[in-house]
Amino acid sequence: MGRRRGVMSESFKYELAKDLGFYETVKNEGWGAIRARDAGNMVKRAIELAEQQLAQQSEHRSE
Repeated sequence: MGRRRGVMSESFKYELAKDLGFYETVKNEGWGAIRARDAGNMVKRAIELAEQQLAQQSEHRSE
């Protein structure tokens, strides 16, 4: 089996960067230029979104 790719797609990561306000930094300087705190917020936000999606899916299943 091939190595698993990153969990987040590039486009999703860019959306998060836009939401969190550091897209310009990424666009101009790359992902390495963001602060650790920004990276942490990005992960937290991705987890929140995933949890919301899971909650919505389980609501639909129980109907």
